[in-house]
Amino acid sequence: MTTVTDLYPSRGATEVAVPRKDPVVWGPLDTPGPIAADGLRSFENDGFLAVDQLIGEDEVAVYHKELERLIADPAIRADERSIIEPKSKEIRSVFEVHKISEVFANLVRDERVVGRARQILGSDVYVHQSRINVKPGFGASGFYWHSDFETWHAEDGLPNMRTVSVSIALTENHDTNGGLMIMPGSHRTYLGCAGATPSDNYKQSLQMQDAGTPSDEALTALAGEYGIKLFTGKAGSATWFDCNCMHGSGDNITPFPRSNVFIVFNSVENEAVEPFAAPIRRPEFIGARDFTPVK
Repeated sequence: MTTVTDLYPSRGATEVAVPRKDPVVWGPLDTPGPIAADGLRSFENDGFLAVDQLIGEDEVAVYHKELERLIADPAIRADERSIIEPKSKEIRSVFEVHKISEVFANLVRDERVVGRARQILGSDVYVHQSRINVKPGFGASGFYWHSDFETWHAEDGLPNMRTVSVSIALTENHDTNGGLMIMPGSHRTYLGCAGATPSDNYKQSLQMQDAGTPSDEALTALAGEYGIKLFTGKAGSATWFDCNCMHGSGDNITPFPRSNVFIVFNSVENEAVEPFAAPIRRPEFIGARDFTPVK
């Protein structure tokens, strides 16, 4: 693998905060595509872009039916790509869903989806990670505050912040059922977390984050500077967000489920190298090593 300079140190003895060294939008703001120039400008400024209706009701029904089929399949439950809730023993996430399901593979290739990724990243893209998240009512646990890039850099070897995620709602996102929260503007500050990475950290972190978790003091400072935005919306809505946004979600103790499909696109010009702060690579279903562009 190619060796590159570590621009974003992490997992050392102390927590460090440094300014972002990479662009946010890698192409011109007037690049033709699904996102208008003012949308790209908003993404560059805030680190996210919400789309009220990325897919229609009929399409939502198709994807939600496929989600239900997958989580009901005993073979999928037994697959290492399925993550189980520690308390309820229900499926929490199914990874590499675009390889497991042709239905979700078609969604990845949809120009409304991959076209936005190309605009933001200024190049062809490949799927670094995909998954469906299942957050049923009455106790599904949340995801603690984190920057995805900190993990993808430290444990997967992504050199630069040239990666974007989209969360597409397959159920309604209320303000009460554990929705996505982002600190607008936090993508401009890289927070390198303290503490060494255990060799099997991914097994723990996919259920409950530990390594790569910011301190309370750092989160308080970031929230004080940037505030917190909670995303709500109908099924079919979507949120695009930069890889370095500080984000998280709370537990869902309501009766109302919150399920979504989550796709991470990385630039083909930002291929993963060896991990920058972990003893071994994470499995390929979490951090892809197939850099074939989405067509």
